Formats: sequence, structure tokens, C-alpha cells
Amino acid sequence: MSSSRTGKSAEIRNRLKHPVIDADGHQIEFEPALLDHLDRVGGPSLAKRFKTWGDESLFRWYRATPDERQDRRIHRITWWGMPTKNTLDRATASLPKLYYDRLDEIGIDFSVIYPTFGLPVPHIEDEELRRGACRAFNNFYAETYAEFADRMCAVALVPMHTPHEAIEELEYAVRELGLKAAMLAGFVRRPIEAIVRDAPGSASDAVWLDTFCLDSRYDYDPVWAKCEELKINPTFHSTGFGWGSRTSTSNYVYNHIGMFAAANEALCKALFLGGVTRRFPNLKFAFLEGGVGWACGLYADLYGHWEKRNRESLENYNPANLDRDLMAKLYRESGGRMVEGRLDQLDTMLGILASTREQPEMLDEFAPCRIDRPEDVHDLFVPRFYFGCEADDPMNSLAFNRALNRQGARLNTLFGSDIGHWDVPEVSRVLEEAYELVEDSLITEEDFRDFVFANPVTFFTSSNPEFFDGTVVEQSARETIAGD
Repeated sequence: MSSSRTGKSAEIRNRLKHPVIDADGHQIEFEPALLDHLDRVGGPSLAKRFKTWGDESLFRWYRATPDERQDRRIHRITWWGMPTKNTLDRATASLPKLYYDRLDEIGIDFSVIYPTFGLPVPHIEDEELRRGACRAFNNFYAETYAEFADRMCAVALVPMHTPHEAIEELEYAVRELGLKAAMLAGFVRRPIEAIVRDAPGSASDAVWLDTFCLDSRYDYDPVWAKCEELKINPTFHSTGFGWGSRTSTSNYVYNHIGMFAAANEALCKALFLGGVTRRFPNLKFAFLEGGVGWACGLYADLYGHWEKRNRESLENYNPANLDRDLMAKLYRESGGRMVEGRLDQLDTMLGILASTREQPEMLDEFAPCRIDRPEDVHDLFVPRFYFGCEADDPMNSLAFNRALNRQGARLNTLFGSDIGHWDVPEVSRVLEEAYELVEDSLITEEDFRDFVFANPVTFFTSSNPEFFDGTVVEQSARETIAGD
């Protein structure tokens, strides 16, 4: 089985009375094997096109001069993104057997494995290449990790450009390949139709972000329904790299900070305000690697906005309620020289600032959620959303702060090692870093148990009670489910 536990992370794991589940480990895919699967799915041309796409995505910045980067706003991409000083750790992320053999040393009992090279694949614009690559990657994952299923589970890649392609790949990945977890694209970049029509040369740079649940081009409810049918709780691992202010042409760190949080927040808001958590009460959604700080802020903001902008409270701002005669009287009495000679403009000013042109059917922006009381905000948010947190993030403690979070909530965190990426210089220290929050009295042992074990169990088994059957954590997971 695995090597004996040594080191501080292993010592911590030995003291714990529960397993540790890594909900966001990473593999660094072995490219020659991937190309074989691409060739099987779409022939040599698909493999060649994928390499061409990858080279363009990775090396566009390097091929451009500094002036061209500024002129075209080519943002600085990820560079030196994988550990190399520790060769054993670098190989671990690429070799499933080595990864498996080191799990005890790392202090992890079971790991859900996400891609590295596969992360952007569901976002490829070319439909044939996108769908073919997702299919090939999923074949590779299923084949490569099958023999390690008692301690490792790879996720499927699911494109979301249309509901049809999402449903088709979900069906294939779950029913044909037996994959039991899925990473869905978190957004789709779509062209602005007016630009396509009026200035087609600029169309590739003039896009809007479709987050599936508000103002979408398509109805994605069939995708959420298919997830329910296939016993898959959707997870998302997209980035906001290159969005908004994250377009520095020289500084990757500037672009990287907050990029997962930005993409996660965009989709999480849409799922909530679009009423998806109301219409699909059995689904849970996980947003990975962005931490939980943004989620605490979003949860508070949703509360605050609903309290002031629910349909009843909106009457505080309804222009029809403004007493214009009283307003004119107050201006005359207290306006002094500022308004002298200008009171004849008051009605025009009030007309601009207090427009009555709103359409009645569009006033209640919380209507899809059907929120009647503040507790509904909690019930549609807290138990439905899970947030992937890296081990060394001190902001993880905010999730457990009942005094801070409305309704005394504890948000659902998922422990993610991020093994394989530059965030983790030493894989043997991941659990040690996560446990520092307990040692620093920022969270309790009970909080830590939820973070690294109970929350992942609840997330995956709420849709599929057999998710951990046949794994080393099966008995502990069953006892946790029975105790809830």
C-alpha cells in the first residue's frame, strides 16, 4: 500500500480521529499519453490542432515584443508554475502510482484529482477541438486512475458552451467511463452580437461573460437536472485570468491574485440570483481554489441587498412616493444662495434623479429566488455552496466565524492541497500548514474536522451516497452520513 507516515503532516494525521480528504489535488498530465488519446478520439489532426492551440495559448506573450504586448494588451501568463527544486514532488504530480504511494507521507487518505493542462480545455473556442479534447482528457483520466480508485478519483472535464454538449459529455463521462466527479466550465466568453455585425474585426476582443443563470444565451436548467440524474454535484475551477484589471502585460502576480475568486463569485452570484438553488434543492455546488473570503463577503452582500432591495423595501426608493411640494418648500426655506434663482429647475432635476420609467415586472430582482424572509438567504446559500481553500490561506478561518457571518452561519470549506502547482513547494507540508489554524487558535479541532473530512463527505455523498464505497474512507464516510 502506501509508505509509512513520517514528518509533521504524517504525525498530525496519526493524531486525528478522522481521515483527511483532499478535495482539490492536481495532476500534471503526461502529454505523450494524452496525445495518444487525442489521436484515438479525433485522429492525428486533432492531436496536432491541440498542440497548436496549446502553443498559441502558452507562447503568444513570448513571441510578442514589449511594444506589441502593450499595443495588443497581451497579459502576462503563468510562468514557472510548477515546483522543480524537489524533483520527487514534481514527479509525484505526474505519476499516479508515485502519488498514491506517498499519500500516507503527505497525510492524506483520499484525494480528488483535478487537471493542470486540462483546466482551460472546456474554454477552448473551437467547438470540434473543445469537445474532442474534453473527450480525450476524460478517457485519459478514467484509464490512468482506475487502478488507484480506493484512494484517488479524477474528475471529468465538462464543456458548457451549450447545454447539449455539457449533457452529452456528462452522460459519457459518468455512464461510459464511470467517473463520479465533474469539473464544469464556470463561464463562456460570448461575442457581442452588435460588434460581430458592425465591427467584425474587433469581435474576438469584444465579449461578454455568460454565467449560465442570468441573461444567458441558453436555458441551462437541463444541465443541472442531468447532474441530479447522474448523481453529480457540479464543481468549478475556472479563473478570471485576463478579466477586468487582471490584464497586466508584465506582472503575472498582479493578474493571478484574486483570479479564482473573481470567476467563482461571478458564477455563485448567478446561481443564487438566477434561482438555481431554489429550483434544484438537491444540488450542491463547489467553487475551487478561490478560498472563502470572497464567499463571506458575497453572503453578507446578498443579505444586505435583499434587506434594502426586496420588493417591499423598494418602496423606500419609489419616485412616486416623493412629496414634490414638500421638497420645493424645503429647498426654498433651506437652500439659500445655492438655489436662489434656480428653483424653477427643481422639477426637472427631480425628474432626472427620480425616474419613474422602470417596468413593474423587473422591479423584484430577487424574484427567481422566491425569498420571503432573511432566513431564506441563508437556506439558499449556506448549505448549497462549498468553497475550496488552499492549506496555507489564513482567511479560511472566516468561514467558521459565527459572529461575523449572518444568521450565525459556518460556510462550507473544502480542503484543497493544490499539489502539483507552485503554491505547494513541498507536498509533505500541506496538512501541516492547514493545521496551523488550529495551533494558532483561529479554528477548533471540530472546525478542522469539517474542513478536511466532514464537508467533503457531505458534498460528494449528498448526490451519491455510494461515492466513497470501495475506498479506504468508506466506513468513516458512512458513519459520518449516519450521524448527520
